[in-house]
Amino acid sequence: MPRLKLTLEYEGTRYVGWQVQPNGPSIQAALEDGLARLLGERVSVASAGRTDAGVHATGQVACFDTSRVLPMKAYLMGLNGMLPEDLAVVDAVEVSADFDPRRWSRGKRYRYRLSNRRTRSPLRRTTHWEVFAPLDVDAMRRAAAHLLGRHDYSAFRASDCQAKHAVREVRRLAVEGEAGDAVSFVVEGTAFLKHMVRNLVGTLVEVGKGRRPEAWVAEVLASRDRKRAGPTAPPQGLVLEEVFYGEGPPPRAPGGAPDAEEEET
Repeated sequence: MPRLKLTLEYEGTRYVGWQVQPNGPSIQAALEDGLARLLGERVSVASAGRTDAGVHATGQVACFDTSRVLPMKAYLMGLNGMLPEDLAVVDAVEVSADFDPRRWSRGKRYRYRLSNRRTRSPLRRTTHWEVFAPLDVDAMRRAAAHLLGRHDYSAFRASDCQAKHAVREVRRLAVEGEAGDAVSFVVEGTAFLKHMVRNLVGTLVEVGKGRRPEAWVAEVLASRDRKRAGPTAPPQGLVLEEVFYGEGPPPRAPGGAPDAEEEET
């Protein structure tokens, strides 16, 4: 049976998240329904990671097995015609039978978008966090440097996060843009805890507003105490941009646990 890898783009505003849930529409359910129409059979789709309600993606990865053999253009043209307008396949390739989109991941890149205009923006309301207070972008850039590297990020995990441990590696945390308009936080890492990216952003914005000094961020990280960090940034600003892969699965993390274990971000 062929195993197909799809790269997906979606606007997550009306969804309860990636995973099928009883309380509303999900990305996974919409994709599986579209595939059932295309293939004439039900298939189960696995993803590189679960995105939370309202979170978007330009590079989510999903895979499935099917008994049908179709040309790749069937997934780019035919399947897209069967999916809702806020969900699309942007790439499709056949992969090895043992490919696992989550466990084979070498890392992910997220972008968090913030609008810093003085007034609200109707066009950005579902894609940005609107922060009207003046922000010191340079201070946030300097503070972000304290969060790079391999650390225990317990201070930035949701209280109900089910990950076995909080050790993660943040390879990049860039603050782009200018105060008074659009600001982006670009975060790359091996894997992420539940709400980790949004909690990192919420903490840096406290610095940007002048409520906290830059060095406070390092103190929060060392404390491993979620109560000491900033608020959780809202979901609509978050975009899963890319999932990185190498040849085959990555080495297992120290202690035997795969570093790619992850919750909704």
